[in-house]
Amino acid sequence: AEVLEAEQEAAAITLRRRSTIRDRLLDAEDRDELVRITPIEGGARTGTVAAVGADHVVLNAGNTDVYVTLTHIAIIESVSR
Repeated sequence: AEVLEAEQEAAAITLRRRSTIRDRLLDAEDRDELVRITPIEGGARTGTVAAVGADHVVLNAGNTDVYVTLTHIAIIESVSR
């Protein structure tokens, strides 16, 4: 059982390394995860991922939807609730 868990963890790490920003955001949307996105220009935004388009993400930050172009994202972080 421990070997299987170690193999699954290694596979998950490899998958994360190959994931694109869009893939990471789709995962966060599926999990209703709170994320902090920092664009290249600065000014981090925190919210849940409401939608992921081909070239943008929509964060729901309270009563406001924030649209961020994927090519402008420098950092994505998970945030504890």
